[in-house]
Amino acid sequence: MIVLSDQHSYDMIGAYGNEQIITPNLDKLASEGLRLTNAFSNQPVCTPFRGMLMSGMQPLKNGAFVNDVPLLPNKSKLLGQILKENGYQTAYIGKWHLLGGNRDRPIPKGELRYGFDKVLTNNCHVDFRPGKCFFWNDNGEKEYFDDWEVYGQTNQALEYLDTIDKNRPFALIVSWHPPHDWGKFKGKDGKMHYRYDTMEELMAMYNRDSIKLRPGLKSTPDRKRMYHGYMAMVSGVDKAFGLLMDKLKALGIEKNTLVMFSADHGDMLESDNAILPKQYPQDYSDRIPFILKYPSKLKKGQVSNELFGSLDIMPTLLGLLNIKSNQNYDGLDMSKTFISNNGSKQDFIPIWVYRRGVAKNNNWRGVITKKYTFAMGKDKDSIPLVNVLYDRINDPNQLNNLFNNPNYSDIREKLKKQTLKWMSKYHDDFYGEKDFLRVRPKETWMYNYTNSPYELFEKERNKK
Repeated sequence: MIVLSDQHSYDMIGAYGNEQIITPNLDKLASEGLRLTNAFSNQPVCTPFRGMLMSGMQPLKNGAFVNDVPLLPNKSKLLGQILKENGYQTAYIGKWHLLGGNRDRPIPKGELRYGFDKVLTNNCHVDFRPGKCFFWNDNGEKEYFDDWEVYGQTNQALEYLDTIDKNRPFALIVSWHPPHDWGKFKGKDGKMHYRYDTMEELMAMYNRDSIKLRPGLKSTPDRKRMYHGYMAMVSGVDKAFGLLMDKLKALGIEKNTLVMFSADHGDMLESDNAILPKQYPQDYSDRIPFILKYPSKLKKGQVSNELFGSLDIMPTLLGLLNIKSNQNYDGLDMSKTFISNNGSKQDFIPIWVYRRGVAKNNNWRGVITKKYTFAMGKDKDSIPLVNVLYDRINDPNQLNNLFNNPNYSDIREKLKKQTLKWMSKYHDDFYGEKDFLRVRPKETWMYNYTNSPYELFEKERNKK
């Protein structure tokens, strides 16, 4: 069972050291399983993360390289397809965001469901309020929830678990959208701020005046409001997660079920005065919570500081499940490392963001090692937040950018070479999307498609 929340920063779970967040169920999961301290979303954006989760392939191969473009059915088999071929009952409930084009439509039956037999989703919709949030049923009809979206989707997951054949394995992905923001409002400072307010019962769990912001971030009433709503949604996610775990226990399948909890990416929450919630190389954007529980294989209460990226999720899960797919992934199978500490390890995690249009100055590439975070923008017009070098050990809150510090020029150049090395591997020449897809040799694509993913995306977008 894979459980995801969206825009959920690693530091917003008690088990990761946050003493003010209320997450007893996720804390319990960490105490009973394996918690990763160095897990990252290689590209901290919703659709690209999900594409990597489903394929184990880099977005320039799988097609899902920016939001709202489709993950293309390709020459390799995707996660749901492999699990289904191995006898698993497959279901996906919650945020999908892999269809591309117009968000307001159901996922068509067939290959675009990527091997999942049951799919209940709104694709991508950000109004989580009761009576506003919805899903598409099996008949392609829109139905509205009477509950907060997370609770409505959780009830669907609980109902599904009651129907599974316990003599066969099952694969269920539950994907919640909160604590993602759900719009903007004009603050007292006259600026537009992202909205995080949520249900009163969740907001009541926290005293706004006593909330502490991240180190280095100036406290303002609008930021206190932002943190309050965000933390309240996190606690709602935690409550829903507890219901799922209780159901596994009630069904008697808890001990033999692999449970994974993670997130698409984090949320800057205006750290470094960031304008966007994510898509930056800072930890608050691309570092994610990642917890595994699998009593039959993973020891209780483990903590691993091995570097791990979203590219590694699919091959690692298949490794833990003893499923051989005979495919070459861009990510690593880290299952043996987590079981016995004798398996594959990596020296760095590649990180990047591909942007289009007016946001091209936020187009960057980089690497994360255990000691440093490095990223570089495409040119002199790149925003300052993407040209970074942080000392991960001595500056864990990433308050001191060393990118232009002459004392670190040798380190910067070394990390730049590592970045250029992985870019070469994926034929990433740092062009914009249209230029990149025009100059790249067609034989490097995985797909049996005449059109490139960008051309397919443009065609789909023009249908709106």
